[in-house]
Amino acid sequence: MDMIDPLPRDAQSILELAARSMFDLFANASEGMLLVDRQARVVWINDQYKRYLPALGFERVEDFVGHPVDSVVQNTQMHKVLETGKPILIDLLTNRAGTFVVTRIPLRDSQGEVIGALGIVLFDHAETNLQPLVGKFSLLQRDLDDARRELASQRISLRQTQRGGQGSGLRQSRYTFASFVGASPAAVEVKRQARRAAQSSSPVLLLGETGTGKELLAHAIHAASNRADQAFVSINIAAVPDTLLEAEFFGVAPGAFTGADPKGREGKFRLAHGGTLFLDEIGDMPLSLQAKLLRALQEGEIEPLGSNQLLPFDARVIAATSRDLGQLVRDGNFREDLFYRLNVLPIRVPPLRERVQDIPALVEVLGDDMAMRSGGQPPELSPEAFALLSVQSWRGNIRELRNVLEQATMRSDSHQILPAHLEAVLRESGVAPWVPVLPGTAMMTLPVLAAPSAADLVRPLSEQVAELEGRAIAAALQVAKGNKVAAAKMLGISRATLYARLV
Repeated sequence: MDMIDPLPRDAQSILELAARSMFDLFANASEGMLLVDRQARVVWINDQYKRYLPALGFERVEDFVGHPVDSVVQNTQMHKVLETGKPILIDLLTNRAGTFVVTRIPLRDSQGEVIGALGIVLFDHAETNLQPLVGKFSLLQRDLDDARRELASQRISLRQTQRGGQGSGLRQSRYTFASFVGASPAAVEVKRQARRAAQSSSPVLLLGETGTGKELLAHAIHAASNRADQAFVSINIAAVPDTLLEAEFFGVAPGAFTGADPKGREGKFRLAHGGTLFLDEIGDMPLSLQAKLLRALQEGEIEPLGSNQLLPFDARVIAATSRDLGQLVRDGNFREDLFYRLNVLPIRVPPLRERVQDIPALVEVLGDDMAMRSGGQPPELSPEAFALLSVQSWRGNIRELRNVLEQATMRSDSHQILPAHLEAVLRESGVAPWVPVLPGTAMMTLPVLAAPSAADLVRPLSEQVAELEGRAIAAALQVAKGNKVAAAKMLGISRATLYARLV
């Protein structure tokens, strides 16, 4: 067998130098790198990669390095590279820290044996850098989630039919964590907390302003829990008259009162048996019913109206409110013992103004949904229009954003939305829009900002400055079409400073 002549010494030196140079180039220019050994254990990460650790759920490097890669990085494919010895040059990786464009390369020894693998993060904030591609990926992911939910619903209905029950009272969660759009630090953190909550059976309390996505997260927590194949039952307490709430919760016994259904009626607690009960707007519950709710949660049993029989139930409770429950407790309008019973796993859902980096991705998803419902094309926004969206206060959050997009689409003669369309909608809805003057544009409108209330101003100054910085960075990134170097120049800061603000 002929042996291949070894490379001359000078050629071998050049090859080794090239390998080191390429490694140094990727280590310094990429968004992050990690190395795994033959056993798929993480053996090294560079400084850029360390900034993802908190979002992945790790406080110290030692808690990450030295562990199997599939136990610390969700959805990793590094083990496949080790098994096949083949690189995965371009791939989308979505996990707790966000969506990334990554490259995975096998490492070989002098004999050609695979001894490890190198993972390189080419882009973070992929929603900005590769928005069209990620938008299509998100649509496919939602289609897959819908198919899975439909299949699960059919399985449950089949089991209920086999047990002789009725499928009409069954509900399924409509959303998963993939439905909570966003890769900003605030969005990543709330999804991380919600995923952890999904693995527990303790009550969850979702706190946040109206329109932030609390109900969506409740669905997602159920879908990721071990109760996912059971019913998800929700009740909006603010939408039900006080006199009917008890019957809605606990049900009605047969013939309990004149006009009652002779067959009786099951309440939401029994319908949610084995699954999840979502109590939306819990802060609006009347005091007269809070004691009965507390007893039901503590004892795990309910008593239907007009009945002396106690019925057991097993349902995981998720509550949500846009009100300040702590203040309601202090004012005597909410029972303190019920508050502590519900406030086991509190999750604050951030308002849109704290995650303006997610607006482009949200517009993409909302626009696709609008197009699907109307049969038309999704709206296309100019960079100036995106910049205008990024600096609004969004008191109605994502719900308000969708409303503005729908109105602006109706005002446009085509599927293109310009700043003028958005300004008109915002002004007529009673919101004075902040219209930024963008470099290189013909817009000369002076900045107009809705007068802030005293409550808006009496907040930590650092918090207000951070919000303004976030809006300015989001606007610059939109104008620069995701080019971070150009965005940094517009803002008069270094690229390193821009990255630090994005973390």
